[in-house]
Amino acid sequence: MIATRSLKVVTCAFVLSCSAVLAQENLRVPAVLEPGAAFSDELRDGGRGPEMVIVPAGSFEMGCVSGINCFDDQKPVHQVTISQPLAISRFEITFEEYERYADPSHIDDEGWGRGRRPAVNVSWNDAKQYMGWLSSQTGQTYRLLTEAEWEYAARAGSQTRYHFGDSEAQLCDFANSWDIEAGNPNAPCSDGVGLQTAEVGTFAPNAFGLHDMHGNVYEWVEDCWNASYSAAPSDGSAWVNGDCLKRVLRSSAWLDYPRDSRTAIRVRFVPDLRNGVGGFRVARTLAP
Repeated sequence: MIATRSLKVVTCAFVLSCSAVLAQENLRVPAVLEPGAAFSDELRDGGRGPEMVIVPAGSFEMGCVSGINCFDDQKPVHQVTISQPLAISRFEITFEEYERYADPSHIDDEGWGRGRRPAVNVSWNDAKQYMGWLSSQTGQTYRLLTEAEWEYAARAGSQTRYHFGDSEAQLCDFANSWDIEAGNPNAPCSDGVGLQTAEVGTFAPNAFGLHDMHGNVYEWVEDCWNASYSAAPSDGSAWVNGDCLKRVLRSSAWLDYPRDSRTAIRVRFVPDLRNGVGGFRVARTLAP
């Protein structure tokens, strides 16, 4: 059970975006939010927060489970249990959402435009401050995903290189990466975007209804960097020891090769670094 006051909610199929429905409907909130339900919290200063999707609890194998192009930092493969459902933003946080918190004159969009493009040049520290603001605006607990939660949500039940399978040729249906049109002659397809970010929701979602879990921008998570999964938490919690002078980012970005857009890919930056490939999405705690 969760507090439901000031929510807008609707249940949708995992493979369909609820954005248009959320913009038109103001449905009564059920006592329990089921997996697949979508909602947005009301902001104290007006408007609504990010569109959130309920992701179910479950267990999964974390790491390079496909056995293809594995790196040492994606091993050993280990089982993780996410014991409680959680809400995850359907999209990477956009400029229009981020600018409700941050001074627009201090935001760098790389000259590509803002609006529904994912906010870039956002450091881990910036993202944490946004979480504090969003929590205070909604009265709910918003946070970064843990690394395990992120991979669980990205896989959406898959054990393949990508959430849709192993074939790079399908990537352009689901991700903005370095493709033929952007000058990569070895890419298997064209996604139609070029060497820049795409508006969120441009590509098809995964089975949990989450978009851009491959490509577009890297996404900060809570965890400190560790060079392997030896002794990693098995309960889905953040790994808060190791090299905490670096923080983990998951997903991949608009400039990455298709082979480097796999679900298992992980990278690290210092927490105050801002650049044109770094963004984030949010989680919301549902249980008390």
